[in-house]
Amino acid sequence: MENHTLRNEFPQYQQRIEKLRMRSEEFKSLYVNYEEVNAIIQHFERGGFSHTSDTHLNELRKRRLKLKDSIYKHLSLEPN
Repeated sequence: MENHTLRNEFPQYQQRIEKLRMRSEEFKSLYVNYEEVNAIIQHFERGGFSHTSDTHLNELRKRRLKLKDSIYKHLSLEPN
C-alpha cells in the first residue's frame, strides 16, 4: 500500500501547495477533499473494521485521481 498524500505525490510543489491553501478557497477545498478521500481509501486498504466492495473502492480511487488532476492544474498554473 502506497501513501498517496499530496506531499508524496507532489514533493516539488510543497511551497505552492501551502501558498494556494492560504490564498484560494477553491484550491483549499480540493486539497481537503483529496486528503479525506485518500484517508478513506487507506482505511479500507489497511483492512479496517469497515468493509467495502471492490467497486466502491475503485470509485474512490477514481475520485482521488480526478481531484489530483484538478490540484495539479492549479499547481502548474501558479507562478513561481
